[in-house]
Amino acid sequence: MDTTTIEALFTRTDGTFLCARWGRPIVPVVFGIEDDTLSVVKGAIEAVVALAGHRMAETDPELGANLMMFFFRDWAELPQVPGLDRLVPGLGPLCGRLAAQEANQYRLFRFDPEGAIRAAFVFLRMDTALAAMPVETLALTQAAQMILLWSDRAFADASPLARAGDTVLLRPEIGALIRAAYDPVLPAVAHDPAHALRLAARA
Repeated sequence: MDTTTIEALFTRTDGTFLCARWGRPIVPVVFGIEDDTLSVVKGAIEAVVALAGHRMAETDPELGANLMMFFFRDWAELPQVPGLDRLVPGLGPLCGRLAAQEANQYRLFRFDPEGAIRAAFVFLRMDTALAAMPVETLALTQAAQMILLWSDRAFADASPLARAGDTVLLRPEIGALIRAAYDPVLPAVAHDPAHALRLAARA
């Protein structure tokens, strides 16, 4: 993966470059799925966190859980979740916009004062397309997309996953890039496109 490709993965639609990783251990909680599916989702998160060389924890001292994933059928369900509007200001209008766009997923990140990721909210409306996706594929895709702050168009044309026989796994170059981004020598957040050069050298 060359520098230009890496830079594009972190360059947003407005032209700004931003690469950020988690600055604290990840504590996931998942709503709206059965126990057998829950184990698959948490297993995918654990695998990607281990790949990054990052850490998980039982609780976050500030938030309790700092990675919240919601599986649901209709955007209108989210504003009815008790207390969620306090965690996600403007939740009602946001859900209205996403419903009008017929969106099936949305990720919202929160950052610490230095700019590293401190929390993430992952919303998945299980429409026909997502419901038809094997849970292992869906879980690994979402885990890959929450481990870094990618561009809003990073995986619009190509999935972060690949298939090897009957096994679905991260594309090797994406896995290498995630590991590179978590190199402790590198800053947790970068706004300069030159950061792509440092990532390329490690990936």
